[in-house]
Amino acid sequence: MQAPAELLPYPDAQFDAVFSNAALHWVRDQDAMMAQVHRVLKPGGRFVAEMGGHGNVAAIQVAFMAVLDRHGYREREDGVNYYPTPRAYTSRLERHGFHVDQIELIPRPTPLAESGMAGWLRTFRRGVLDGLPDDVRDTVVEETVALLAPVLRDEEGKWTGDYVRLRFIAVA
Repeated sequence: MQAPAELLPYPDAQFDAVFSNAALHWVRDQDAMMAQVHRVLKPGGRFVAEMGGHGNVAAIQVAFMAVLDRHGYREREDGVNYYPTPRAYTSRLERHGFHVDQIELIPRPTPLAESGMAGWLRTFRRGVLDGLPDDVRDTVVEETVALLAPVLRDEEGKWTGDYVRLRFIAVA
């Protein structure tokens, strides 16, 4: 069964655990999602997740936003993802009735696929790019790639994403 994280379809608390990997940073309404997760967990149930954390893809985000700004589209990137600090996410979890057993930021430099940074942008910023005029889209990708090459591409031409993960275990 598929459903948005903010509108889980299960009527009663019935799960011992809820697990998420690399998805929560895409959820627009974090408070609604947490209320739903808490609702579907049995008392003492665990909410275990790993998501983008504070500093995740920071270089990519700064370069992409600078290029968008240069072309008059900066606002398109605002609010696409949520990358919280452990302190902020702990507070949010606690406001929704969770006790946080463990939470930490984990730097995780991640090799990108053969398509490199251009492929990453076309995959993970597709929604932003698709909203741009056709004649601007490729230019934005090319300029962003050029800005990031000195920082995230090695001497062999291999790209690494500057990922930072937030991992937590919280109990309902």
